[in-house]
Amino acid sequence: MKHTPLTLFGIAHCDTVRKARAWLAAQGQDCVFHDFGKQGVPPEHLALWVQQLGWEALLNRRGTTWRKLPPGEQERVQDAASAMALMQTHPSVIKRPVAEWPQQGGQPRATVGFDAVLWAEWAKA
Repeated sequence: MKHTPLTLFGIAHCDTVRKARAWLAAQGQDCVFHDFGKQGVPPEHLALWVQQLGWEALLNRRGTTWRKLPPGEQERVQDAASAMALMQTHPSVIKRPVAEWPQQGGQPRATVGFDAVLWAEWAKA
């Protein structure tokens, strides 16, 4: 049986993403990195994240990108569809990193943010 590595989505220059990647390397965890700053946000993955985590958990309202948006653009984010449209246009408004943990025989399980304790549990599964 072939091992499927987890996929880590984020922006390479993000400090939290760097910390997460270093932690994964230190644990010997296989990882594929997708830089959505350069490669964009795959719509099917974004839909999975919203389904599993909710759009509110993914939207980083504390970050620079959100704060620099005009108030009218911020106010238009009212639901999953409007949040996903914004995330496609401005990938850096997505909280980082998003990890897709492979699940045997099914779709991956997504987590958002870096939490070493939680990730240690997921890495064992």
